[in-house]
Amino acid sequence: MSNLYLMVFVLVPALMCSIVESMMFELKPSHTKCISEDVKANGFSSGSYNVVNPNNVGTVPDHHKISVKVRSPNGNGYHYGDNVLFGEFAFTAAESGDYSACFSVAGHTPDTVTVEFVWKTGIAAKEWNNGGGRKNHIDVMEMELKKLNDAVTSIHDEMFYLRERETERQYLTDETSSKMFSYSFLSIVVCLSVASLQLWHLKTFFERKKLL
Repeated sequence: MSNLYLMVFVLVPALMCSIVESMMFELKPSHTKCISEDVKANGFSSGSYNVVNPNNVGTVPDHHKISVKVRSPNGNGYHYGDNVLFGEFAFTAAESGDYSACFSVAGHTPDTVTVEFVWKTGIAAKEWNNGGGRKNHIDVMEMELKKLNDAVTSIHDEMFYLRERETERQYLTDETSSKMFSYSFLSIVVCLSVASLQLWHLKTFFERKKLL
């Protein structure tokens, strides 16, 4: 039991660090930039984006507005923002795989648009500091227990997910090895057949020339 607690306390910080994707990137006109995130089935994911003001003061120019599309591995749409300066999205994944968020400049501008983007999955996607996580509504100890319970559940799901991926990779490796063995065996049979045919041809040729 002590080993289980040790594993939980070791894995929770690492898990918390690995499920937040925060970045800032430049978006050129007439170009589309896509960012993908591996999300497992039934996993919760949330994100936010906003266009950075190039002037540092005042409002962001209208011609810096962007279009955003968030899609599943099979192309199902989870979020669509058209001609916007900022936005948010949240969803529960129906399937495992690489979910993509694609950004493009909505209007015509010669300038490069800078976008700030944050993508969270798993525990980090739940805003504990908002809503039900406020101290005046829920006891601090209860909140910490819920955090720990979510962390353990997330680790448990992640372990099963990794096990499934490992099983798929093992199946692919075994299938590839089987095909390679069949190919090697067929190559040996062909080589031996060609060698036997050459020996037969040489023997026939020498007998015809009465050299044997």
